[in-house]
Amino acid sequence: MTTAPFGSWKSPITSDLIISQTIGLGGVIADGEDIYWLEIRPTEKGRNVLVKYNPDGKSPDLTPPAFNVRSRVHEYGGGAYLITAGTIYFSNFTDGRIYQQTAASQPQPITPEGKRRYTDIIIDRHQNRLICVCEDHSDPDRESENTIVTIDLTTGVIANLISGEDFYSSPCLSPDGSHLAWLSWHHPYMPWDSTYLWLAEVNEDGSLGEAKLVAGGKNESICEPKWSSDGKLYFSSDRNDWWNIYRRNEDETIESLYEMQAEFAYPHWIFGLSTYAFLSPDQIICTYSQNGSWYLSTIDTRTKEFAKIETSYTNISSVQATNNGQALFIAGSPTEPTAVIKLDLVTKEKEILKESGKLNLDSSYLSVPEAISFTTENGLTAYAWYYPPQNKDFSAPEGELPPLLVKSHGGPTAAASVSLSLRIQYWTSRGFGYLDVNYGGSIGYGRQYRQRLEKNWGIVDVDDCVNAAKYLVQQGRVDGDRLVISGGSAGGYTTLAALTFRDTFKAGASYYGVSDLEILARDTHKFESRYLDGLIGVYPDEKDIYEARSPIHFTEQLSCPVIFFQGGEDKVVPPNQAEMMFTAIRKKGLPVAYVLFENEGHGFRQGENIKKALDSEFYFYSRVFNFKPADPIEAIEIINL
Repeated sequence: MTTAPFGSWKSPITSDLIISQTIGLGGVIADGEDIYWLEIRPTEKGRNVLVKYNPDGKSPDLTPPAFNVRSRVHEYGGGAYLITAGTIYFSNFTDGRIYQQTAASQPQPITPEGKRRYTDIIIDRHQNRLICVCEDHSDPDRESENTIVTIDLTTGVIANLISGEDFYSSPCLSPDGSHLAWLSWHHPYMPWDSTYLWLAEVNEDGSLGEAKLVAGGKNESICEPKWSSDGKLYFSSDRNDWWNIYRRNEDETIESLYEMQAEFAYPHWIFGLSTYAFLSPDQIICTYSQNGSWYLSTIDTRTKEFAKIETSYTNISSVQATNNGQALFIAGSPTEPTAVIKLDLVTKEKEILKESGKLNLDSSYLSVPEAISFTTENGLTAYAWYYPPQNKDFSAPEGELPPLLVKSHGGPTAAASVSLSLRIQYWTSRGFGYLDVNYGGSIGYGRQYRQRLEKNWGIVDVDDCVNAAKYLVQQGRVDGDRLVISGGSAGGYTTLAALTFRDTFKAGASYYGVSDLEILARDTHKFESRYLDGLIGVYPDEKDIYEARSPIHFTEQLSCPVIFFQGGEDKVVPPNQAEMMFTAIRKKGLPVAYVLFENEGHGFRQGENIKKALDSEFYFYSRVFNFKPADPIEAIEIINL
């Protein structure tokens, strides 16, 4: 074993390995016994490709090279395709149109050119039509309009079915086609704050009868309405502080299926989420989150018996069921790549259908996270995952403590994922500690924990990131003089706020982060245009709070180096947010760098950009803390250094 300073360890986990050998996985769907999923490929400029499982391991691409199966509704998308009886309907990212495709045909558009976007596609066989959520951007002078529409599969005629609310999602038909359920919500609430579950009878002509409110309200979030094959409506609700699964009975009463201090749902950032599915009318397969990790279980809908399924996985999503009673899901663990899994519920045998990467890595290069809890402001407890430095070939000089990279996740209503991330291992295998913080406001710990951020964004999240870092310093596990913080989007705002309003961190990296909350309130897209009402206050009535929490107005308090990464086509956090802060820091004379990717949006998908961002952030810290990377890294311009 070689002795070398932290940060200078040579690692086999390179940025080239990350982009060339790994893909994203999502959107598992079962069509009878056929299984499909999406692959997000950095080497194809982040294109989403639909794949059909083939038992021989050579699962063919179904999406031709000119197409990208991705929706832009709410900008974040999701729910971009449907497969029924072998026919594919999908949203194409480039033009927003819905295409129809079969095994014998190329994709053919069934919606016209224009400014409409579509998601959450379902089929209504009784009326020979599709039903889906539509977001219309035709009028540039007004906010986009969200509706639920029908698309006649014979004539191609598009008609409004449900309208009047600000947002819609999750239309679902009863098995006999007689009733439609859906979710709605309205400004200023986000779907994890307040949603409404509706139910209406489908008339013979395809129109809807009177809509009845099933559940939901100002202080209740509803997720994932689904019908069992025997015609009962299920959904998740946080009415008891936790997203648990409920059922609507024939007498219209609402019944809890199984009460537990755990989250059986995930916030509606994207469409098409699935945390439970029906193996039969009497049995549900589901995933749930508890203390930051995800688990798998079944629930008997008759007896309400809950049975945990033991697995090695800590992150589970996209739960589906085949018609022969097998479970499908996407899962990963700290030492196993994310994969599409098929699980036989009788034998408990699992089959890995597709891994996110074939990595021939010795596990002794991998850092396994440790769940930590720590005291934060007002005597409360917050949570994080700590990854210590790990590399079987290296140790640090005696007495040296490692630098610490604190990660502030996006959202901010989201959570740190506990699955193998080579981007995290990139840091730990080079000698950095990595702390992924589930600050107050994160999901996975109940509605009350989520609401800690109400009116307190820029305070609670910052305090928790600071106190998490201090906790490790006090334990003697990391170097208090080499603490850095990094985050993207909302995590980028937390990063900039922590660097500006606190003096704990010695450097930081903002990925498409917010520096001016007023501009965000005025310029961002519809889905999040009133998000800040709950996180900060009503704008412009509480303009003074927006100013007081915007780092751009207090750059005189910032005294450490910062690097910025930004997508030129970002519609969620426009480039001016990074550019204003970069300019102010440059004028102040502090070391600063700005890396702009002209052809990226919100979040980086293209392989060459992911590589450059990762290597550039590491290079930046190597210059700031004066250590020498083991491998050559392309230099970037750092002004004032």
